[in-house]
This record gives sequence, C-alpha cells and structure tokens, in this order.
Amino acid sequence: MELKTKNINKYEIISEVLEGLSKDQMELSCKYFYDAKGSALFDEICKLEEYYPTRTELQIMNDNIEEISSALGENILLVELGSGSSIKTRLLLEHLSNLTAYIPIDISSEHLLRTAESLRNDFPKINIYPLDADYNKPFELPKITEDFSRIVVYYPGSTVGNFTPKRAKNFINRTAKILGINGTLLVGVDLKKDKKILEAAYNDSKGITAEFNINILERFNSEIGSNFDVNKFTHHAFYNENAGRIEMHLKCTEKQDVRIDGITIIFDRGDDILTEYSYKYTLKEFEDLVSDNFLVKQVWVDENNLFSVQYLEVKEQPNRN
Repeated sequence: MELKTKNINKYEIISEVLEGLSKDQMELSCKYFYDAKGSALFDEICKLEEYYPTRTELQIMNDNIEEISSALGENILLVELGSGSSIKTRLLLEHLSNLTAYIPIDISSEHLLRTAESLRNDFPKINIYPLDADYNKPFELPKITEDFSRIVVYYPGSTVGNFTPKRAKNFINRTAKILGINGTLLVGVDLKKDKKILEAAYNDSKGITAEFNINILERFNSEIGSNFDVNKFTHHAFYNENAGRIEMHLKCTEKQDVRIDGITIIFDRGDDILTEYSYKYTLKEFEDLVSDNFLVKQVWVDENNLFSVQYLEVKEQPNRN
C-alpha cells in the first residue's frame, strides 16, 4: 500500500524543541508523544480503567451508530485526523453506506501504515489512502479519482482539547477550508466533570501514562541525539480549574545539563516541562468556540455526561480569516 508521507525531519524537531525549552514555562509539543513506542503506549492507556474517554466515546458511538451514520450520509470521503489505531473508525467503516474512500492521517508513519494495512485486510472493498502528515499545520489531501458527495472529517478522542482555545479556533478555521461548503465534522469533545475523575484518568495506578510522558524524552534522545537523563524526570498531571484543562508536566528531580545540537540547557531540580494540556468544555462553551465556521447540528452524550460526540456542519459562508 502506498503511503503518502510528509515526515518531520530532524532539524524541524530540533528547532521546535529548542524553541519550546527557551520559554519561561518550558514546553514540548504533545505531537511528539506518538512515535512507534508512544503510539503503542497510548493504545494501552486507552484500555485502562481510569481512562474513561476512550471507552465512553466508544459506548456513545456504539449506542448511536445508526443515527450517526445516517447523519453523515452516503458516498462520502471520510478523513480522520490523528487516526492512531482507528478503533472507533471501524464502527463507521462497518455502517457507512457506499463509503467512497477513507483517508487516515497520522504523524506516526509506522503505526499509520500498520493500521491501514490491517483495515484494508478487514475492509477490502474500501479505498484507503493513508497520509503521514502533521495536521497541526496546513496540508493537502491526496488526490483521489473516485467521486464523492462531500468530505467528512472525523476527529475523535477529544484531541481538540490539546489546543488552547485560540489555537482551537485556528484549527477549526483550517478544517472548514478543507471541508468546504456541505462538509461536516464529527468530533469527540471531553466534558467538564469532577476533578477527581479527571486527575485519575491522567495518573493511572499502573504508571503507563507516566511512561508515555517520559517516552517523549527518550524519543528525542534517539532521534535528535539529545542526552536527557530520563531517570531524573517524573510525571506530574493535574487539573487546572481556572484554565479548565488537565496539564501534564515532566519535573526534573536532579540538576542536569542537556545538550541538543551543540546547545546546552541547564535543568535545576524542580524545573518542569509542560508536555500536554487537555481542555474540557461544557456543551455551550464548545458551541461558542466553533460558531464562526460551524453549526452544531446534533450531540450525543453518555448517561453520566462525561463525554460527547458532536456532529457539525460548515456554515454556508464560513469564516476564512
């Protein structure tokens, strides 16, 4: 199977890492979690008892799949952002009528290709065009020869919460441009809830989330030749109520000098790196967030109001700014 690729090169990574570590609040982009090991660890996280988002979203999809499929329509081009293992997507592939083609997009090329091959074996009648790309930046969809009625972007897993609200608006603008008139967005949105539930989801008892977090440093050591002593960093995650978001950090436990491309960065004990935030929304907050470009047409939630799957349609004249 041909893989359309736009891999990030070593020097782009170095540039982004150095830029992030030069900030007052040091930070690393969460997109770098997802090398082959990180993607496998995230698959394990999704199976954890404490991590409610995946199983709750799956339950919502299972309970409402006929209604969701009907809303998306026939002969569509399905595009998935951050496809990962495409577990939830299988439900759509099984139930969508006369699906024209499926384009899974992910930054982890090895994981993407392996998953795409598995899906092609299970759904031999569906045309699958995997695209290795960073969807946080502008990208072009592969050209396909099949006719389709409209584009549907599927963005599951509450990943939209990894953007700040300002960046989320920019992302929504770009998505509207990709979709064009008549396009639709099916998106998973994590809801605000009890702080204890949120913090438990990011501090699992088996320590897999901690391993997932620290793996980002292992990846940099391997790919860009840095020398982070990963044994001197610990995982720290908490809910920032004022910002309405979960924050994941790596805290330095002992002083160390880290070299990246000939540049030395001194870490003192207690220094921390912000590796991910995950914003949580009320239904009204998310509707306001997307209102420049999309109409929220339908929302499905679980019985405990933990999570939502939302069906949005591009407005007739979406904001192009």
